[in-house]
Amino acid sequence: MDANIVSNYPELTQAVIDALKTCYDPEIPVDIWELGLIYEIAINDDKEVKLLMTLTSPNCPVAESLPADISDKVRTVRGVKGCDVKVTFEPPWMKEMMSEVAQLELGFM
Repeated sequence: MDANIVSNYPELTQAVIDALKTCYDPEIPVDIWELGLIYEIAINDDKEVKLLMTLTSPNCPVAESLPADISDKVRTVRGVKGCDVKVTFEPPWMKEMMSEVAQLELGFM
C-alpha cells in the first residue's frame, strides 16, 4: 500500500519522507516509511504537515512515544511549520504493506 500524498510542494514532501525514513519501529530494523506504516501525508498551504499512520500492532511498546518522535523529526525539516500525527488501525497493518526494499531486507522475498 502506498501512502496517499496531498501536497502542492513536491520538494517539501520529499524532505518529509526523508525525515520519516530516519524513524524506526523498535522491533523491526526497517524505517517506518519502508514498513508501510505511513498511510497519508498532507501538507497545507501554511506548510503544516498532517500524517496518518499505523503501527505494526496495537500492542506496540512505543505506541505512545513513536508518534511524538515522528512529529519532532518532521518539524526539523526546513519549511515545515508544524506536524500533527494521528494513529489509526484501519486498515490494520500487514506485511504486504512493506515496500520491496523492506521485504528483501527482512527476507520475505
